[in-house]
Amino acid sequence: MTAERTENPQDASLSRRPARDLLAVTGLRATQQRLALTTLLFDRGDRHVSVETLHDEMVRAGAPGSISSIYRGLRDFSDMGLLRRVPVYGSTTWYDTQTGHHHHFYAVDEDRLMDVPANCITVQDLPPPPEGYELVSVDVLLRIRRKEDRQAA
Repeated sequence: MTAERTENPQDASLSRRPARDLLAVTGLRATQQRLALTTLLFDRGDRHVSVETLHDEMVRAGAPGSISSIYRGLRDFSDMGLLRRVPVYGSTTWYDTQTGHHHHFYAVDEDRLMDVPANCITVQDLPPPPEGYELVSVDVLLRIRRKEDRQAA
C-alpha cells in the first residue's frame, strides 16, 4: 500500500499511504482508534461510508473505537481533505474516500451511495453567486430506487 507521494495533505493519493504515515503527514496523532479507522477506511480502495457502517466494521474487526471517536475521526479526515463529505439529506451522513470532484446516485430504498460515471453530467447556465461569494463546486445527487417487479403483481 505504499508508493511515492507528495507531502500535501490535500493530495487524494495520500489516502493510499500506510495508516501511521498518513496520520503523520496530516499532523493527526496516531492513536489506536485513528490507526484502526484509517486502516478500515483506506485499505479497501475507493468507497462510501457512514458512521454507522464504519462502526459496524470496527466492531467486527475487533478494533478499538466508539461512535464518537468515529465521528471525530471522519470530521478530522474530512477537514484534512482525505475524505469528502457527501450531502445526502436525511439522517445518514456519508463520506467518500474518492476526493476528486464527481457526482453520486443515492439509492433511497437501500440507503446506499454510488458514484456516477465520470463525465456523465454537464452542468450549464449557473447563476453567478451573490457579490462577495465564489462558487466552490456543484454536487449533483441523483436519488434512485429499484424498479418494482411488475410481473410479480
